[in-house]
Amino acid sequence: MYSFEPNEEQQMLIDAVNKYAENDLRASAHENEENKSLPKKLINKGWEIGLLQASIPESYGGFGERNAVTNVLALEEMAYGDLAGTLAVLTPSLFATPILLCGSEEQKKNYLPKIISGEWSPYTAALIEMSFDFDPNALKTTAEIVSDKIKLNGAKSFVAYAKEADEILVYANLNGVTQGFIIPKNVDGLIISEEREKLMGLNALPMYKIELHDVMIPLSNRLGGASGHDFELILASLRLGCASVALGVAKSSFEYAKNYAKEREAFGVKIAQKQAVAFMLAEMRTEIEAMRLLTWEAAWKMDTHKEDLCVSAYLAHTGAADMAMMVTDRGVQIYGGHGYIRENPVELLMRNGRGLAMMLGLVII
Repeated sequence: MYSFEPNEEQQMLIDAVNKYAENDLRASAHENEENKSLPKKLINKGWEIGLLQASIPESYGGFGERNAVTNVLALEEMAYGDLAGTLAVLTPSLFATPILLCGSEEQKKNYLPKIISGEWSPYTAALIEMSFDFDPNALKTTAEIVSDKIKLNGAKSFVAYAKEADEILVYANLNGVTQGFIIPKNVDGLIISEEREKLMGLNALPMYKIELHDVMIPLSNRLGGASGHDFELILASLRLGCASVALGVAKSSFEYAKNYAKEREAFGVKIAQKQAVAFMLAEMRTEIEAMRLLTWEAAWKMDTHKEDLCVSAYLAHTGAADMAMMVTDRGVQIYGGHGYIRENPVELLMRNGRGLAMMLGLVII
């Protein structure tokens, strides 16, 4: 069974991420949201911690081996600082991790070393479609094999750093099966929206719509090469990434609310002593702990190759997203009118928490 105590290496990583989350991400989160931008210096500082680099074997230019439990611990800690900054730092993982998991040997040797060497660069991926019945296993974006090429048609939303990315990993439906395809930025038929997506939260993170009109790429650009790959492992990794950042956002809101409740007085007593507030805080903490254990278990199953991994990852994702919406909403409620003020951190956390339900495809462990 998995351990509930981080090992020495994991604790060192958690401490480094926590320092970055507290001193850099949290300190600038409100300003970045209002300015709708993330300083490159801030992103590079997070990149230098080496979360992705530590997941890539030395044979491909990295300095470690991928460990889902370690990544879950680190992602929660970083998202505790700021969600938009976390997603920005880890955007290259959306491209690199699927290649590590399912790419051909040629793709691994071609892409992984150049992604993780040097400074952060905006490699990205496109999964989400603007559809009420969006299903990652039944995409409306299509891929068709035409001779020795692949033709893609469709549209994607919420593609982080699409305008800056040299290459995008686009997921499409090929004969009823979801597959990934590596698309160069300047390929004919790829249209990237000039305007950024306008959203309730995450305004510091630049996201765009893209369209594909008879985009033709070589068959070798199919993730896994000509034989393709199994999307289920990538999907489970995406779900665990979402669950992990949901925990971080919820923990941040809970701690703000708890500390405020201990300081704020009403009718001569701290509001934390009021039964209604105390019960809310207790339920918030209980749900965070429950979803954390569910996420840890799913990550352990990924590391130990358990057959029911996909079910566990799905439960962790959906449960943590619902939990984060509840916790961040109550964080605002405990603050009362002050929580509705734009400058209050729980206001941003609530807006970001509401977006976690649709965030599949924006973060991966």
